Amino acid sequence: MSVKSEHGTAIGSAGVSTEKKLVSGAMSVDLAKEGQRAVQAPLGQALLTAADRDDRIVGLSADLAKYTDLHVFRDAFPDRFYQIGMAEQALLGAAAGLAMEGFVPFASTYSVFATRRAYDWLALDIAEPNLNVNMVCALPGLTTGYGPSHQATEDIAILRGLPNLTIVDPCDATDIMQAVPQLIAHDGPTYTRILRGRVPQVLDEYGYEFELGKAKLIRDGADVLIISSGLMTENALEAAKVLQQDGVDVAVLHSPTLKPFDSEMVLKEVARDRLILTAENHTVIGGLFDSVAHELALEGVTKQVTPIGLPDEFLDAGALPTLYDRYGLSVAKIVETVRGRM
Repeated sequence: MSVKSEHGTAIGSAGVSTEKKLVSGAMSVDLAKEGQRAVQAPLGQALLTAADRDDRIVGLSADLAKYTDLHVFRDAFPDRFYQIGMAEQALLGAAAGLAMEGFVPFASTYSVFATRRAYDWLALDIAEPNLNVNMVCALPGLTTGYGPSHQATEDIAILRGLPNLTIVDPCDATDIMQAVPQLIAHDGPTYTRILRGRVPQVLDEYGYEFELGKAKLIRDGADVLIISSGLMTENALEAAKVLQQDGVDVAVLHSPTLKPFDSEMVLKEVARDRLILTAENHTVIGGLFDSVAHELALEGVTKQVTPIGLPDEFLDAGALPTLYDRYGLSVAKIVETVRGRM
């Protein structure tokens, strides 16, 4: 019997390394397109900057530092990094203990493992005592072609009902790098859907600045409003450019914080007479669409909202461009949806 370490080394039953490399394109895939402006490992870079100034910051991984960009922190601060191994419950328990001792932990794993596998530890060890633990979790939604075992399509739905927890769904490298200092300063636990590897840099072109708990109007438009989160904001902006060629004026409201939700900004933009859609890299149940619909219902606003998101089903495995088209997340499919609703 043998197991694999984080670095892909096979360890035999006698503890002897056979130096077999673990190669996985699906886990380490870059989201940036060829030639697109991008930042390599924005989470790791932001943590390096912050950790240079704040020795309370520590990193933990459940054997996935390389695939969540926490390896950048690990290599720079080995004495402040803890390799917990493939034990997500222990990962969150250790992070809670470090937070109780005054440290600011950043715990990394895949979104599916933090939410499905270790929920009780998150709820009772971290959220209930309101500890400053920052979970930075990779492969959110449809960012891997590995299928249901790795696609965290319902993580926001699982976590939205958890008291004290702040949920962040960044669009790009700008979002991630600007969010990190605010996550550190925030008093309480956070869950961030991290994009890893070469991450596109999009929002800086619009003069955008991340502000925890706030939605930002990235682009204004008179005909259509797309309320988006995560990587779908980039696709919404690209779709807006395509639709502009048809004379359709599209506004894009980016909501990187899903809890607490910026209802004030959303209600302000929804009040204008426009076609309204939501766009999210998550099932249409329990995420951004439900958050928007919830706020409209509470305020008695009777407007139709069309969701663009993943279906209520386990998704196929395959190449990401094919899956984005199949499930309606691609730029072309967003354009098609908007045209079909007008």
